Amino acid sequence: MGACNLNHSQQDVRLKFESQKAFLPTELGQTLDRYLEKGNSQETLNELFHLLKKYDLSSRGEQESRNEKLKRMML
Repeated sequence: MGACNLNHSQQDVRLKFESQKAFLPTELGQTLDRYLEKGNSQETLNELFHLLKKYDLSSRGEQESRNEKLKRMML
């Protein structure tokens, strides 16, 4: 994923999550939903936004790669 100079707010990430939630594995979606309830650093918010961006249009392999990155972020 390319670097982005925009900082995404907690609300931006929440909206992006809500638009992609139906495409995420159920358990991952539930964990991410809880994770977004707490405050996150700007760096984390930006990374989350880009992992979620166009998730639904990504190939199966790309989705699996993003799922792994999301899981590691939430440890």
